[in-house]
Amino acid sequence: MKYIKIPFLFLWRAWFYVLMFAGILFMSPLLIALSSSEKLYPYFWSLVRFFSFYLLYGMGCRVEIEKEEEIDRDKSYVFCANHASFFDIWLMAIMSKNPIVFVGKKELVKIPIFGFFYKRVVIMVDRGSANSRRKVYGLAKKRLRYGTSVAIYPEGLVPDEEVVLAPFKNGAFSLAIEHQIPIVPQVYFDCKSSFSWNIFKGGPKKLRAKQCKFILTEGLSLEDRIPLKNKTFDLIYNELINDKKYMKYTLAAKKHEQ
Repeated sequence: MKYIKIPFLFLWRAWFYVLMFAGILFMSPLLIALSSSEKLYPYFWSLVRFFSFYLLYGMGCRVEIEKEEEIDRDKSYVFCANHASFFDIWLMAIMSKNPIVFVGKKELVKIPIFGFFYKRVVIMVDRGSANSRRKVYGLAKKRLRYGTSVAIYPEGLVPDEEVVLAPFKNGAFSLAIEHQIPIVPQVYFDCKSSFSWNIFKGGPKKLRAKQCKFILTEGLSLEDRIPLKNKTFDLIYNELINDKKYMKYTLAAKKHEQ
């Protein structure tokens, strides 16, 4: 039965790229104009949110969001979430009306059309270069000073399917402490099983996401970044291991690897 599904799965995944490229081309004049200045970035973000709804619902997915705490439109935050799918970016955009600048890997620049706009608005990092990571820290601090929020997937990579949550890097937590702004932990339960990096798996699903209670950094010093990192990790990890659907998929992937 699973082999019969493979051609349909390939068509479904191909449809994602058709939707993405067609949408970007159609909106390209606006995207170019609105990404030309930091002052226009809030309008660019509104367009990104519209595009995210178009893309995920166009893929036959539904979004179900639980929020333990709401974002203040006049504040900046550091968003931290688990990362397992290309859907994660669009889901985060749907969840936040606040303009967010993503810290992302430079390899995505190679994607035709998408990469052109990606490099205009994303803070790019070469994970293998210490110098690149230092530059990212400086650029992120600049954007936070302008009142924009920053999103960092603290795992620093997309882990293998059988990994529940990879260890976190320190950067997001140093930034949050230095600017005394809250961490917004977000948990994505179904993106991995819907659109994983394994092209033989997935399909349209209800994408459940949870925005947990914010973790405050007021009064913390840089010496507290490791406990802050551990607190954020534990919160997201516990949400994931207590979700039956997420763990069923993860454990099945682990069993397959073995």
